[in-house]
Amino acid sequence: MTRTAVDNEEPDRLYTVTGGRSRADDNDLDLVTLIVGESGPAPGMQSEHARILRVCRYPTAVVEIASELDLPVSVVKILITDLLATGHVTARHPSARRRPSEMPDPAFLERVLVGLHNL
Repeated sequence: MTRTAVDNEEPDRLYTVTGGRSRADDNDLDLVTLIVGESGPAPGMQSEHARILRVCRYPTAVVEIASELDLPVSVVKILITDLLATGHVTARHPSARRRPSEMPDPAFLERVLVGLHNL
């Protein structure tokens, strides 16, 4: 069995990165929640936070951020929660319910469906 990069991480490093926390305060984050950076990295910012902001120039799923940073998802959720609290990122939940006024027009969807069938 081969060891992955996470297996090689020192537990005390992950403890330091999260400030000793083991769970994110925001339970609404799931693997497919899209994170969008609202600002660039600031001087003196923790390096992992800065890396998240660079990765999230465009909407990026939590699981993709974890993969890019090569950190466990649980650790990345804690870091994202920090950035949410300071307004550096926003979260878009793809499964969030929409109000009827935000839903697309059914007639438009019907035209799209007909167009796709004609292809």
